Amino acid sequence: MYEPSAPTSPAEGAAPVAVLGECVADAFVRAPSASAGTPAIGLDVLPGGGPANTAVALARLGTPTRFLGRLSSDVFGRLFRDHLAASGVDLSRTVAASEPSTLAVADLDDDGRADYSFHAENTADWQWTPRELAAASGGPLSCLHTGSLALVRTPGGPAVEELLEDAATRATVSVDPNVRPLLVEPAVYRAALPRWCAAADILRLSDDDLAHLMPEGASPEAAADIFHRDGVPLVVVTLGAGGVFASLGGERLRVPAPQVDVVDSVGAGDTFMAGFLHSLHGAGALGGRLDGLRPGQVKDAMAFGARVAAAVCAVRGANPPWASEL
Repeated sequence: MYEPSAPTSPAEGAAPVAVLGECVADAFVRAPSASAGTPAIGLDVLPGGGPANTAVALARLGTPTRFLGRLSSDVFGRLFRDHLAASGVDLSRTVAASEPSTLAVADLDDDGRADYSFHAENTADWQWTPRELAAASGGPLSCLHTGSLALVRTPGGPAVEELLEDAATRATVSVDPNVRPLLVEPAVYRAALPRWCAAADILRLSDDDLAHLMPEGASPEAAADIFHRDGVPLVVVTLGAGGVFASLGGERLRVPAPQVDVVDSVGAGDTFMAGFLHSLHGAGALGGRLDGLRPGQVKDAMAFGARVAAAVCAVRGANPPWASEL
C-alpha cells in the first residue's frame, strides 16, 4: 500500500507562491421563513472564489502566499481583505478597485454539491490591465497559480493569459480552469486550453471540468495525453470519491480519496490544489520547469492535497484547515 511522506516546511526565505484570480462572495441559501407574513429567503455570506480559496488554504498550511487580485471597497471587498489577511496571505500586490465585488448565490443539494447563480457583470475581478498585472506580479516567485474565471472573463482575461507566458520564464506556472458554464461557454475554455497547456507546467482539472471540456466518455488518461501533446508536463484530475489521477509526462499515478462525512464540497478542489502546491513547495520542486520532479513527489502531493480537501468537505463552506489542525 502506498504510504505518503509528510510534507516538509518551506525553507526560510523561499520565494512565495502567487495566486492570481477572483474573490467571490458566496451567499448560501437558508430555508425560507415568513416574518410578519412576508416570505423571505435567508442568506449566509462567506468569502470565496476559487483562487482566493486556494490562497487562503496555502497560507494556512504555512506556504508563503501572495494574492494577486482586484479587491473592491464595498462591504464584500472588506470581507475578502479581512479573511485573506487573517489567514496570513500577503496582500501587498492587490489592486484597490472601484468596481463592485462578484456575488455567487449557492443552493446546496442533498449531497452537498452547490448549484450557483452568479452576479458578475462589470465587477472588480475581471478588469485587469497589463500595467496592473506587471506591477502585481513583479519580484521573485516560486510559482504562479491562476485559472477559473479570471482567465476567460473580459476585458482582463487576455492580459492574464499573456502574463502566463512571461511568468513561465521565471517560475512554475499552474493553471486550474475550474469551468463555470453558467458564466462562460465551455467552448471558450476548450479553445484556450492548448494555449494554457503550452504556457503551464501543471494543469489541474476536476471530473466535472473534463465532462465539459472533453468528448463524452473520455477518460482522464486520454485527456492527459492530449494535454501533454499541447505542452503541459503534469496533469492532475480530481475525481471526488474516486480519488486523484495524475500523469507526469505520461507516467500514470493514482491515490485514493480519504473517507469523510461530507457537509458540502464547496472549495474542495481549490483546497486540494493548495495542498498539492504546498507539498511540492516544501519539497523544493517549484521554481522552474519541473524537469527534476519525481513520481514519488507527485504522489505525496496528491495524497496531501486529497487530505486537506477532505478536511474542507467536513465543514460548511470553503473553510480550509490550518496546518496545526492536520
